[in-house]
Amino acid sequence: MEFAAVRADMVDSLEHDTKSVISAAPVGDAMRQVPRHDFVDADHRAYMDQSFTHRGSTVLAPSIAGRLVQALAPEPGDSVLIVGSGVGYTVAVLAEIVGAKHVQAVDISRDLVLDARRNLRTAGYEAVLVDCRDGAEGFPEYAPFDRILLEAAVSEIPRALRDQLAEGGRLVAPRGQADQRLVAFEKGSEVADFGPVGFKPLLVDGEQPGSITRNRTDREDRTHAARAAERGRGWEHDWIEWDGP
Repeated sequence: MEFAAVRADMVDSLEHDTKSVISAAPVGDAMRQVPRHDFVDADHRAYMDQSFTHRGSTVLAPSIAGRLVQALAPEPGDSVLIVGSGVGYTVAVLAEIVGAKHVQAVDISRDLVLDARRNLRTAGYEAVLVDCRDGAEGFPEYAPFDRILLEAAVSEIPRALRDQLAEGGRLVAPRGQADQRLVAFEKGSEVADFGPVGFKPLLVDGEQPGSITRNRTDREDRTHAARAAERGRGWEHDWIEWDGP
């Protein structure tokens, strides 16, 4: 199969058809260069606009990955942090724009980190740094970052990530739970809303696939359920408390 041709068709549809989710430069240009078939074990389906499940994680559809990068508005030379590397496709698109040596990515799943490293190396982006970390803690050794992208939903932006954003930088994240919006923040304030999305929540240590269930999680569930019974409303709107004591 001539992947370059089908890749070009995919990007054309994202730029010009009914979706119109990305602009030609720089996002469309970058997506034309990144070989998605090196990241998605789907051969002919790699360039269809659909998501896949891999190791319990969602491999984003090209249109969703494009929306994320478009919202982030990266520029060449920006220092970028991606929280939730997944298989590495969005990471590679950003590396194509800003330069691979300027991109750092973290994921809480060791298996996904290893997959992302292998995929990025195969695709020619071996200079990207991918590490196994709790995404809520960011990557302080390489901060500050001009751009921070979360590929997982949060109720509030974790304090560590806010602190690691450079002056004049931009952070993009799916915010909310049942009703999620893709939002961009600059200087700690929301500056843009890019519409509804549906992402899995940002995991903390012990919640990744294959891990042992933490007692703390079970206890929190029981505690929140008890509190909900006492106050007569659900606790699902405030269960992620990043900035607690």
